[in-house]
Amino acid sequence: MTTSFVLALDQGTTSSRAIVFDRSGRPVGTAQQEFPQLFPSPGHVEHDPEAIWDSQLATARAALANAKRSAADIAAIGVTNQRETTILWERDSGKPVANAIVWQSRITVPICERMKAEGLEPSFRQKTGLVLDAYFSGTKIRHLLDTLPGLRERAERGEILFGTVDSFLIWRLTGGKRHVTDVSNASRTLLFNLHTLDWDDELLKLMGVPRAMLPQVVSSSEVMGECDPKWLGGAIPIAGDAGDQQAATFGQACFDPGSAKNTYGTGCFLLMNTGERPSASKHGLLTTVGWRINGRTTYCLEGSVFVAGAAVQWLRDGLGLIQHASQTAALATSVSDNGGVYFVPAFVGLGAPHWDANARGIITGLTRGTTKAHLARAALEAMAYQTADVLDAMRQDSGVALQSLRVDGGATSNDWLMQFQSDILGVAVRRPVVQETTALGAAYLAGLATGVWPELSDVSKNWQLDRQFGPVMPDSQRNTLMTNWHQAVSRASH
Repeated sequence: MTTSFVLALDQGTTSSRAIVFDRSGRPVGTAQQEFPQLFPSPGHVEHDPEAIWDSQLATARAALANAKRSAADIAAIGVTNQRETTILWERDSGKPVANAIVWQSRITVPICERMKAEGLEPSFRQKTGLVLDAYFSGTKIRHLLDTLPGLRERAERGEILFGTVDSFLIWRLTGGKRHVTDVSNASRTLLFNLHTLDWDDELLKLMGVPRAMLPQVVSSSEVMGECDPKWLGGAIPIAGDAGDQQAATFGQACFDPGSAKNTYGTGCFLLMNTGERPSASKHGLLTTVGWRINGRTTYCLEGSVFVAGAAVQWLRDGLGLIQHASQTAALATSVSDNGGVYFVPAFVGLGAPHWDANARGIITGLTRGTTKAHLARAALEAMAYQTADVLDAMRQDSGVALQSLRVDGGATSNDWLMQFQSDILGVAVRRPVVQETTALGAAYLAGLATGVWPELSDVSKNWQLDRQFGPVMPDSQRNTLMTNWHQAVSRASH
């Protein structure tokens, strides 16, 4: 190896981030840029694909500059992305045909309800490991093909390409030479068969999606293209690709079956490694591909919570109660308890384990004594309660009682929340030194394919504990809080 640095592109729901990592897995240069969120109608969320591209390219260049490194110093690029968000673009021009439909959007709920009424959900569930929900990419593709005049005919002629955000970025980075996605992102489309590891012709027909639109499916760790030198100053191999939650699981070194992590971002996503065979869920979880390396596929069970940190963002931007998310910790500790206030942030329905597309956000227990401190505390507590619901389902599905949970994401810097999470779960919560594990996972996948890290054991050795939080809350208090939470959830439902 003449180069020992890897550039990770972490394209998230509310911002694009780029980080240069060294061989020890430590960041040496980073940049981040928010981009606009578009809300054209209630429950519908869009992004401008050009804003995604511009912000990601800008952060990549800035991260290299901040690291004082050039393209010649970078062994590989790893890409990780907000999953399920759907972009369609013209093959010839590269121009998007519409705004991206974001994973949070509920605009395709009517499509899902019609397909469920036709009795189609069992086929999708068995083949994809997913529920028939507006969360996933397939119904978003169908919506665009059905509503934009002439688009379906153009797609059938091969003129229109589909991609999740990773595909779009790699297509742009390679100058339109590579239209690919990895198995983890493909497994979030409702079109990919978990058992054959390929697009499924029956599902494509049921969803009305032409195969000509779809990217080639590749492993998560292999050289899948080369960055056009005009973007970053050199022809850097693109060698890692994974959806953000799978990348975070990889970055947390959850390589053994039964190991699990939870990411606290816009949403909350708890993934457990279940080994080399897909494990069907009976308790509202998803079966998904974790990653594929050297011909071996790792599967995971996943619980997806749609709104976590986004609830704090709403307190800031929607209500103006805070100026920065970091203020919530001080507000939460300024009151002795939640004052009976529970906040179910079902802004776009409820995800796992409920899967209620018609649920909406609700705050219960308001009195004249309620203050913004109680609301801030309720928003933080909601992250922990939702995670507890998912972990309970995971325990029932897997039969594994977790001894600890590895955590990452922006909200993990909030010590109060991490302690409360440990109390509510009744297990240790372990926070690593490097908390940007999504980007780190993408870097590891790229570095493994290019020799920066020769073996998985080299990745495992890099994981270091920052702090462990242990449960101290009495069982009676924990049970009361969860009972009250479930009552609030029942009121938000339907």
